Amino acid sequence: MATLLLVRHGRTTANASGLLAGRTPGVQLDEVGVQQAERAATRIAALPVAVLVTSPQERCRQTARAVASGQRHAGHPTTRAVTEKGLAECDYGEWQGRPIKDLVREPLWKTVQRQPSAAVFPGGESMVTMQHRAVAAVRRLDAAVTRDHGPDAVWVAVSHGDIIKSLLADALGMHLDLFQRINVDPASVSIIRYAPDRPYVLASNTHDGDLSWLAPKPGRRRSRSRGAVVGGGAGPA
Repeated sequence: MATLLLVRHGRTTANASGLLAGRTPGVQLDEVGVQQAERAATRIAALPVAVLVTSPQERCRQTARAVASGQRHAGHPTTRAVTEKGLAECDYGEWQGRPIKDLVREPLWKTVQRQPSAAVFPGGESMVTMQHRAVAAVRRLDAAVTRDHGPDAVWVAVSHGDIIKSLLADALGMHLDLFQRINVDPASVSIIRYAPDRPYVLASNTHDGDLSWLAPKPGRRRSRSRGAVVGGGAGPA
């Protein structure tokens, strides 16, 4: 089972000004976001990345370029980001580009917060559709990475807050209506392994810390999952 690092893009000009960017073209990382992306890239550079995929939105492609640069500086084989439409930002339709302070007054806002499975953005997609296409893309890619690079491979997907929250909810076996309980900050790293028996969430919304513990030990291959260890197990060496 490969290891997936889910990376949210760094902070953007829209985040800082309180706008719902959605798929608006030209939304880029601000100065803080660039620093956040570089910090995440430095953490990830402790591991060789087999595959790097990114949402088509510019802010994610910028963050992915930082990850690729970190790989080169660490002496790992060159990793080029591949665009994956399944990881694109939610299509917020008519909500796109509007200030959050205005959106909170919309009747749909309460549905998005309390029952997102019933939320359909006017002129856009439903949150259920968003989750289904993201989960389908990630599971397809994870199977391909495991097949082509082996069960010890590490791969990175750069995407958006709601996308990553929906992926974590799926991996945790949570109904989409509970996904607002999950927090995913800019440039945070979350970690999932899709084992044969079930997905395992190893971490979520991490901002700092060594990731080298994810690397396999020399001469050892990661064993197939036999289920969760009762009592919690010994953890990584």
